[in-house]
Amino acid sequence: MATRLKLPGLAGELAAEFAGTMILILFGVGVVAQVAAAEIGDHDSIAWAWGLGVTLGVYVAARISGAHLNPAVTIALAVFKGFSWRKVAPYSIAQFLGAFVAALIVRWNYTEVLRAADPGLTIKTQGVFSTLPGNGTLPVGEWGAFRDQIIGTAILLFVILALTDMNNTAPAANLGPVVVGLLVVAIGMAWGTNAGYAINPARDFGPRLASFLTGYETAFRDQTGYLYFWIPIVGPVIGGIVGAGLYQTLIGRFLPTAEPPEPGRVPTPTDQTTVEANRG
Repeated sequence: MATRLKLPGLAGELAAEFAGTMILILFGVGVVAQVAAAEIGDHDSIAWAWGLGVTLGVYVAARISGAHLNPAVTIALAVFKGFSWRKVAPYSIAQFLGAFVAALIVRWNYTEVLRAADPGLTIKTQGVFSTLPGNGTLPVGEWGAFRDQIIGTAILLFVILALTDMNNTAPAANLGPVVVGLLVVAIGMAWGTNAGYAINPARDFGPRLASFLTGYETAFRDQTGYLYFWIPIVGPVIGGIVGAGLYQTLIGRFLPTAEPPEPGRVPTPTDQTTVEANRG
């Protein structure tokens, strides 16, 4: 008799999104704290740690929830890939809470180092937890950062859909998280100047709120005093929809079709075998 798999249900999916996003932020915000406050590491170590954080977070959550770890991903999958709209808000809240808790842990662990580097908890180390236009020092304005977030997240979703589309040449399921992590490393190295490549509303807002509640009074504003917090939320959502739409328009609609996995799930090697068989 075949064993019937028990699906995790929405509670299990939300727990996975919370845990996966928490792992992502523990590495991502943690490395920025180490570089900015302790001067250990550099831009490249930040890019690599964020990418590895994504890889590890996806490995944690993929089997249960599909490991979106990003409201922009969740919304784009709902718009173009049939992910249930009733799960969009719960997934986004779980992602935000995972990022928030992880940032609190980083903030607690690096208390002494942050205070030594920036006793007033000012804009100098605010970027440990949340992004700023021009990374706080370069001549990039708020609207330049908004443009940047749309473009960066569009790239993210365009390539994520290519990597997870079993009608395309997707990597094997166990390597998918590694390649997605490398994608984030590449975005960090090529698109990190203008706005710190948040490309994820939960990644930015969760730590931003955590820093505000633990002493960073200017956490919701940028270096000019502008109420900046909305840009890394709205920009990525727009960019994710644009990127996913472009993928569907330029690539997805031309691919040979196969029976898709459940919307929002990480594909399996069996799915890839089916596609290859259909190609003849």
